[in-house]
Amino acid sequence: MPYSPLLIKPFRDELTTVGIQELFTSDEVDQIMKKSGTTMVVVNSVCGCAAGSARPGIRQALEHPKKPDTVASVFAGQDLEATARFRNLIADIPPSSPSIALFKDGELVYFIPKHRIEGRDAMGLADDLRNAFDEFC
Repeated sequence: MPYSPLLIKPFRDELTTVGIQELFTSDEVDQIMKKSGTTMVVVNSVCGCAAGSARPGIRQALEHPKKPDTVASVFAGQDLEATARFRNLIADIPPSSPSIALFKDGELVYFIPKHRIEGRDAMGLADDLRNAFDEFC
């Protein structure tokens, strides 16, 4: 059963206020993944590491001069169809939320699973993302 939309609205807003596009359906995921260039997809979550590290780190990283052409998110536990479709695209990677995937021309080039987010501060995660942006964007 999905989380209450009222519960997760502030968690969504943390990303949408910096221009991250939310994906709700399989078709929206497919459309984003067809775009050329670099695409970052965030699997958002209600957990503490999403609140303490992932969302703040992503926000900081997106202030970097180099960044993905497209940035989108799916919300695990809420956007069930979109999350399932996205996870199907990276089926060889175990489900992980929060997580961050970076694609270049549709090919996965960088991935940060939950275990690399937990216990870290936002600045450390932002540094990892900025390094990935410098390399792939």
